[in-house]
Amino acid sequence: MKQLAYIFFLLVLLSSCEQVIDVELNESDPRLVIEASFNLLEDGSANSMVKLTTTAPFFDEQIPYVTDAVVLVTSNNGGSFSFAYTEDGIYQSDLIPELGIDYTLEITYNNETYIAIQQLVETVSYEFIEQEDDGGFLGDEIELKAFFTDPGGIENHYFFEVLSERGNEYDTASDEFFDGNQIFALYFADDLDTGDEVIFNLYGVDEQFFNFMFVLLQQGSDDTGGPFETQPATVRGNIINTTNPDHFPLGYFRISEVSTLNYIVQ
Repeated sequence: MKQLAYIFFLLVLLSSCEQVIDVELNESDPRLVIEASFNLLEDGSANSMVKLTTTAPFFDEQIPYVTDAVVLVTSNNGGSFSFAYTEDGIYQSDLIPELGIDYTLEITYNNETYIAIQQLVETVSYEFIEQEDDGGFLGDEIELKAFFTDPGGIENHYFFEVLSERGNEYDTASDEFFDGNQIFALYFADDLDTGDEVIFNLYGVDEQFFNFMFVLLQQGSDDTGGPFETQPATVRGNIINTTNPDHFPLGYFRISEVSTLNYIVQ
């Protein structure tokens, strides 16, 4: 009985000592976060998209979308493309990128101008997918390998994106150690099962984007939102603020050919 009384007294004591503590965090001025991805698809069409958000205090749960920016792309062959706002910070255009053309991205927001220049980077096509049912560390997981052949004698960099309801995966690769050889992108996930759809995307990227994404992925990313959903402040991209260089944005401007292979798990 004494023991029960002691436990009751301890619980009362602990509950009476509860105190709400306000944690004050240093907050810097919001920075513009730019995810500019122009993808030339295998059928000749393109998906040219710019997503704009801003950084936010640590405990904020809502993503601060930018809805009032002016987004324009010009090319050195005289082209000009205005990007219209759609939803959730996304601006889109019917631009179809061409090889050997310089494309200048210009974003005007809060009286500041952001600039980046890029060219289309080619890629190769996925060839086939192999499924192994004894993959994983314990040999009890479905494992998928999407194969492609790297062109020999040419320095290439790749960005891999694998999309599935079981979890998305992102990775980068340089052909330094497999130049001219057949190689594969590997995917396995917990509970991957027959009938699941898995989408493999293979993007051609330049060395600067390869280095940027490699560091970004080391910082960690949210599978539900993609690698740009949470931006580490230490990772600098290729976009500059010409109005106020110290107030640099986060993110990147990329133009890629992309090879896509859809697979239904057998």
